[in-house]
Amino acid sequence: MNAELLYEKLLAHLRIRAKSGSFELAGLAMGGAWIAERLAKDLGLPHYGVINVAFHRDDYAEKGMTALRTASTMSTKLPFDVNGANVILIDDVLLTGRTVRAALNELFDFGRPAQVELMVLADRRSRELPVSANFAGEVVQVADEQILVLEKDSTGKFSFQLEERES
Repeated sequence: MNAELLYEKLLAHLRIRAKSGSFELAGLAMGGAWIAERLAKDLGLPHYGVINVAFHRDDYAEKGMTALRTASTMSTKLPFDVNGANVILIDDVLLTGRTVRAALNELFDFGRPAQVELMVLADRRSRELPVSANFAGEVVQVADEQILVLEKDSTGKFSFQLEERES
């Protein structure tokens, strides 16, 4: 699967979406924030937000220091008023829905948006919570023992790597 092609699908969809009204972009740290940053640049938006879910994760006790490191390297930053905003959450991969649930908790810590939509590059369709994307670049099949990891090169181009899940 070509992450750059999927990015172009998201960008095209947002260009159409921009014609029907204003919105704010907020990317989930890390991969979603990379995507939101590039989308904001390509769409000529004045800013984008970053949402770090580390402190709202339901597996925080298991992740511990890893979650803390992520929170310190890419903290939540929302350069817009969340109250009444139409927010589009951006993430790289949607799997169980738990990260999106945590992102919503973090977002609502900053206010009450009028609407929240979800856009992802890849949807793995393996939910544990009732969460679905308003737009997905592609629905993908990946073995349960593997994870799909978004990578960004020095030029800002995206690619996906398959990695084995830690036991």
